[in-house]
Amino acid sequence: MSTIIKVLGPGCPKCKTTFHNVEEALKQLGIEATLEKVEDIEEMMKYNVLTTPVLIINDAIKIKGRIAQVEEIKALLK
Repeated sequence: MSTIIKVLGPGCPKCKTTFHNVEEALKQLGIEATLEKVEDIEEMMKYNVLTTPVLIINDAIKIKGRIAQVEEIKALLK
């Protein structure tokens, strides 16, 4: 099964950094995954989160309200 990763956020610098950190973590681990950036407010509301950025892996919210660091993303993906 392929891993599906979503970064929720309106396009703020923290959201962009989180997205970049996910890309970097995937690259370092050599993992193929589907990576999506969700900027649509209505789509983000479906997850019932108020603070961004939000890191979602396989529909489970892993980190919200702060930048996810490369090392912790790698730990979540292992």
